[in-house]
Amino acid sequence: MKLNHGLHLAYCTNIHRGEDWRETFDALKHHTLAVRQQVCPNASYAIGLRLSNQAARELIVPATLLEFQKWLEQNHCYVFTINGFPFGRFHGARVKEQVYSPDWTSPERLAYTNLLFDLLAQLVPPGIEGSVSTLPGSFKEFITTPEQPRQIRDNIWRCVEHIADVSRRTGKKLHLGMEPEPLGWFETSGETIQFFESLRAEHPNDPRLNEHLGVNYDTCHLAVEFEEPKDAIAALQKHGIKISKLHLSSALKVRPTVEARQALSAFADDIYLHQVVVRTPEGHRLAYRDLAPALNTPAAFADPQSTEWRIHFHIPLHSPATNWYQNTSDHVLGVLDLLRANPALCSHLEMETYTWEVLPPELKNRTVVDQLVAEYDWTLARLAERGLAARR
Repeated sequence: MKLNHGLHLAYCTNIHRGEDWRETFDALKHHTLAVRQQVCPNASYAIGLRLSNQAARELIVPATLLEFQKWLEQNHCYVFTINGFPFGRFHGARVKEQVYSPDWTSPERLAYTNLLFDLLAQLVPPGIEGSVSTLPGSFKEFITTPEQPRQIRDNIWRCVEHIADVSRRTGKKLHLGMEPEPLGWFETSGETIQFFESLRAEHPNDPRLNEHLGVNYDTCHLAVEFEEPKDAIAALQKHGIKISKLHLSSALKVRPTVEARQALSAFADDIYLHQVVVRTPEGHRLAYRDLAPALNTPAAFADPQSTEWRIHFHIPLHSPATNWYQNTSDHVLGVLDLLRANPALCSHLEMETYTWEVLPPELKNRTVVDQLVAEYDWTLARLAERGLAARR
């Protein structure tokens, strides 16, 4: 939906199953329109679209794309951003580290992302920027040779060239947002800056980099890394890195007591990767590739009252703290405070709690539509408090 200061807010449809275009379109018809009816029935409604590679290839067929364009117009909806992180299946089967595959070393990832921009240029309305978010190059464990980082940068540059060409031909302002994530090829603000500086050194003084490449700042991911939003965003801005999109999402934050570890076992699902970053009383940082290994490593909870865990498990924005865990909504609010001070920071806001199917029962006590409406209520209230949205 359209907010104050030219901002746009949507929820990411990766919360729904959608491995081909038919399944994706059905979810939009049955879930997204139901959410719209409750949160934005009388104004143009924004969609944060997730397209798999298969769905994108099916949607690009002219007759199919025309049907979708007509549907958007008839239902007063518009697309301003696409989630291009998961290439293939994202629900109902083991995803884990395969969400990074194919990564940016591969021509398949480049072709898929270029296709998303071809589609976005035909979907985003005139006068509105269009963004696609993608993985941070690769998963750290996938990088085993010195040639791979260069392959990542080369393919990202080819994508930038494609985005610039599509933008020039269509008159649309389009950009790609790299999404730092725990144990991604770059995961912290510092590593992200290093990546961008390496790319700039290979393409000096080329304005297309700053115009068409930026960062998808996920508040869950950076909170898991124990970063502070004012420091992380200031560092990115100091190095001239565009904030392409803001993902509004919360992570789990716990003291690893016996009770907390027992409760956390309900979050150790077999579908998604839930990286854990531990900060010890001495300030040391320990990282675990998934929740189960952290729960089975005594060193991770040797001093449970003074040790803190941040867990990459997206929990609903409106979920309150409990007796055994807290959330990282303070990071979300810190980012919104920065946006209030500078609304030009980023115009794309997207709520992304894709974990609904694997939430423990106490967090999954409503329908997916009702949960999404509750997330809108929470987010719009926080935005209104900062003068970024009208009060409902």
